[in-house]
Amino acid sequence: MRTDTPQTIYLADYTPPAFLVDAVHLTFRLDPNATRVISRIEFRPNPDATSQDFMLHGEHLKLIWAKVDGQDVQTNLTGDSLKLDVPNAPFIWEAEVEISPATNTALEGLYMSRGMYCTQCEAEGFRKITYYPDRPDVMAVFTVRIEGNLPVLLSNGNAVAQGEGWAEWHDPWPKPAYLFALVAGDLIAKSDTFTTRSGRQVDLNLYVRPGDEHKCDFGLDALKRSMVWDENFYNAEYDLDIFNIVAVDDFNMGAMENKGLNIFNSAAVLASPETSTDANYERIEAIIAHEYFHNWTGNRITCRDWFQLCLKEGLTVFRDQQFTADERSAAVARINDVMALRGRQFREDNGPLAHPVRPESFVEINNFYTATVYEKGAELIRMLKTLVGDQDYYKALDLYFRRHDGQACTIEDWLKVFEDTTGRDLTQFKRWYSQAGTPRLKVSEAFENGAYTLTFRQNTPPTPGQEAKQPVVIPIAVGLLNPDGGEVVETQVLEMTEAEQSFSFDGLGAKPIPSILRGFSAPVILETDGIGDNAAFLLAHDTDPFNKWESGRALARRTLIDMITKGAAPDQAFLDALLAVLRDDSLDPAFRALVMRLPTQDELAQTLFDMGHTPDPMAIYQALETLRQTMAQHMQDALPRIYAAMHVDGSYSPDAEAAGKRALGNAVLSLISLTDGGAQAQKQYDSADNMTQQLAAFGCLLNIDQSDTATQSFYEQWKADRLVIDKWFGLQISYAAPAKAAEITEHLTQHPDFDWKNPNRFRSALGALTGNAAGFHHPSGASYDLLADWLIRLDPFNPQTTARMCTAFETWRRYDTDRQAKMKAALQRIADTPNLSRDVTEMVGRILNG
Repeated sequence: MRTDTPQTIYLADYTPPAFLVDAVHLTFRLDPNATRVISRIEFRPNPDATSQDFMLHGEHLKLIWAKVDGQDVQTNLTGDSLKLDVPNAPFIWEAEVEISPATNTALEGLYMSRGMYCTQCEAEGFRKITYYPDRPDVMAVFTVRIEGNLPVLLSNGNAVAQGEGWAEWHDPWPKPAYLFALVAGDLIAKSDTFTTRSGRQVDLNLYVRPGDEHKCDFGLDALKRSMVWDENFYNAEYDLDIFNIVAVDDFNMGAMENKGLNIFNSAAVLASPETSTDANYERIEAIIAHEYFHNWTGNRITCRDWFQLCLKEGLTVFRDQQFTADERSAAVARINDVMALRGRQFREDNGPLAHPVRPESFVEINNFYTATVYEKGAELIRMLKTLVGDQDYYKALDLYFRRHDGQACTIEDWLKVFEDTTGRDLTQFKRWYSQAGTPRLKVSEAFENGAYTLTFRQNTPPTPGQEAKQPVVIPIAVGLLNPDGGEVVETQVLEMTEAEQSFSFDGLGAKPIPSILRGFSAPVILETDGIGDNAAFLLAHDTDPFNKWESGRALARRTLIDMITKGAAPDQAFLDALLAVLRDDSLDPAFRALVMRLPTQDELAQTLFDMGHTPDPMAIYQALETLRQTMAQHMQDALPRIYAAMHVDGSYSPDAEAAGKRALGNAVLSLISLTDGGAQAQKQYDSADNMTQQLAAFGCLLNIDQSDTATQSFYEQWKADRLVIDKWFGLQISYAAPAKAAEITEHLTQHPDFDWKNPNRFRSALGALTGNAAGFHHPSGASYDLLADWLIRLDPFNPQTTARMCTAFETWRRYDTDRQAKMKAALQRIADTPNLSRDVTEMVGRILNG
């Protein structure tokens, strides 16, 4: 337990910085245990400041000397800050500090990753490098000199000079310190070039460790496609002479958008057919696009303070979602976006960690890199685009780039460009940024004399710290179908602004069947109890792909809930509808694969909880297993034909068409394995020439407990590839039977290859355990104890990863009293740990008390 009380930071307390920075000159003399950082910073008083107190942030720094305008000064070190009296005029601050990258296991600031120097400064890591006003609204031009005996020495911006053992970099664009980056190591560059729309040539480099050169081509191709797309859709052209990406093995996040030097978790950039799945390729493509798009929405225009984090992240997530939709199947991309939103953000909104898209306060900003900020933040941008229309959306973005280039902005600045472009008042829309929770949207219908009326009622349940909620603006995309399946009213967007509101459609010859919330036009929970049971009809006839999928999902969820709560047999009508979709060759295979995917255990648990039931994880698990077995038997005549039809000839390609066929083929294979004892899966495993097919077959064998030989052969084949072995760890735990999940996880954590200080490896095992819902929530409580043990062990080394893994306990109040007691005890044991980090103290406190 911490003996001090972590300080809470409030949005309402924001004040402008007392001093601004015009230029930063840094010299790094690299040494694993004693790197010297010499800073020369040009300060000037901020005329808009309310205080002239000079304060610099610094953590774990050994100050060697400090000067102001060339004169030695005595500093006042108070906790993690440095204070002193300075002139009320422009001045130069100089200092030298010593830091130890080799012992920096938190992976914030400057640290070592298998012999490579690497930085991660977002959100507040720069203060672990040198003393500085480490806040996003202080932007400056950086010049960096790196001295070291490594062949590659990189920083932000353009290379301006280099020699034996040194290199200098200059970034001409003002940036906050969180965008600073430095990499030094024995690396190899895979290079390419890109010519911008205005004709400038940009050198592109993807730096990797020796041996990974063959995994670079897709990343570079995705980067070039992202650059073209951003020019075409947002008129956003790249602005430096060089764009570098570096793959790093030890990294807390997916990637970081540092100006001109993007640092990537190796898992988020390295790809080859033999070692990467289709899902890996799609994720890599999206993350590369995301970090590149930050060049304008995050770098050229950044956020004023960390409460505005959604301004750069929500907007950039939406942009990378647009890119993925254009590069692949738009319908499948949208369904995947919504599944991710519901799986992570709806769960967050419904529990103790609920918070607004723009929070009002925080203790540790790293704890607010959440699905609410990212995914729900993106949904707010999507709604805004829906409300104003495509033309005015892009006009507003052009104005945003012109008006705020080089600035640190707020949500108010963002909304103002839309108000100025469209003349709309967005005061009510702004509530989406300040109110936590997922609105519930109830709908009822009436039909009389050719007039069809839909009445909507919105309500947002209380969340921690917010009881009463005001109505928000909800764009509701609606289409109407006639009883024979034809569309009588094409998609219209209804703009709901009141707590209750009705919309009428006149001149109809018969009562229509409504298709509501098409494309998932707002991040709400739609409750259609007041409307007839239309799910099967919409699954068969809806012209909106999202709602077609949504109807199948609703049928599956209803079938499973009846099996769990009533002991019902699997619904034959649902099975017939599913088989009809499977057989419909006119539908995109990737779409059919999504329809075949059943609701998750966590989704069913939340549905039961919302219905007033106490979810039983074992009952949910058994219902899913029974339904899968029944599906396999019901569809067994069709499965071999579909499986054969999805075979992809020729060499591997990660394109959407081929990936869609593999997705459906592997979904079918999982069902075939339930009836043939794994014979077909073993054949696919033995003959697979790409990781998608091999891993899918391996999963099928694990699922039916026929994997002993494959488990060992897979390890022997791939033990030299760290990213593939991450998959090997995770898959064994994900498919473990509930009673064995904790035991298998504990066994694997004793494996010689389990490097628990590596975030990817830690998440591959312990993250897989928390994702195996029935195993994690086994009545013994063994998984709770095992996770708590490991989180307590990890926290002193890596508080960020520890805090994020604590979210596995966020649904503890959902379950029965025995499970609640066991989870609460595990949480309390973490909370009572001596010298617990600020990150974990805040996270556990919110989970326990929210």
